[in-house]
Amino acid sequence: MVAKVFIDGEAGTTGLQIRQRLEGRRDIELLSIDPDRRKDPAARAEIINSADAVILCLPDDAAREAVSLVTNPAVKIIDASTAHRVADGWAYGFAELDKGQRDAIAKSTRIANPGCYATGAIALLRPLVGAGLVPADWPIFVNGISGYSGGGKSLIAEFERPAPEGTSDAFRPYGLTMAHKHLPEIREYAGLAEAPLFTPSVGRFAQGMIIEVPLHLHRLPGKPGVVDLEHAYAAHYDGEAFIEVLSPRDAAVLKEARAGAAGYQELIDPESLNGTNRLRILVVGNERNGQAVAMAVLDNLGKGASGAAVQNLNLALGVDEAAGL
Repeated sequence: MVAKVFIDGEAGTTGLQIRQRLEGRRDIELLSIDPDRRKDPAARAEIINSADAVILCLPDDAAREAVSLVTNPAVKIIDASTAHRVADGWAYGFAELDKGQRDAIAKSTRIANPGCYATGAIALLRPLVGAGLVPADWPIFVNGISGYSGGGKSLIAEFERPAPEGTSDAFRPYGLTMAHKHLPEIREYAGLAEAPLFTPSVGRFAQGMIIEVPLHLHRLPGKPGVVDLEHAYAAHYDGEAFIEVLSPRDAAVLKEARAGAAGYQELIDPESLNGTNRLRILVVGNERNGQAVAMAVLDNLGKGASGAAVQNLNLALGVDEAAGL
């Protein structure tokens, strides 16, 4: 059976990458709306309700409007905006969240695609909270840096134009109001009692990202070691195709290579997984000082956006989860 799929907002950065991942698949028929009618509610409603699945790559308000146009109860909606990530009746589209999440996604007609930073932060925090290594009410700090493509067309243009029209910034912190749009989903799906202190930034590279969660291990109730964190990640993501967890043996190799060997630097290069739907987790630490940093590397437009959307689409359609990935 060929599934009809409509990407609403296919001209944007995420929409374009989703389309590229779906083009050429024999099990998918991509629907397109006449460009002259893409803002016509009647035309949009017609194509949305004729599809088996719709992927929304729109601003929040436009995504809510698109959902309001659905009258066909069989249409599956995958929303890449922030609008529905903690909304009732929506399955959170991070299949690796826990063992029952794939089934929840597959059975739902409303799927909220996670945010890019949220994907990395939740991937790092959920296993530690679930294993009891980090209490739900523990004060958590999350740091991250992303490629400028995550900021959309305006930020892409700013970084890709030469100064003075553009910017020469190499690094730019943002979200300084401590109210980043990914915070509600991080708190909800990491299992935290309150939102973490989150300090995102953008760097002078187009794609890719790295998220870090620093921890004072000796202050945690159980005083876990670096290996305990690694074991928690390995157990949580056992058998996952898209999440790579470095084993304790890998960590030992990293400790020997900490002086700056190329292999170690490659593992924490924020661009190293670009073009993939993969996410890499590794832990570095100092047992003597009781300190560690858990890190997640992923493509902000891959596992953090278009790759995750295709993975969720595959689950929703009941086909091979890795198709097109």
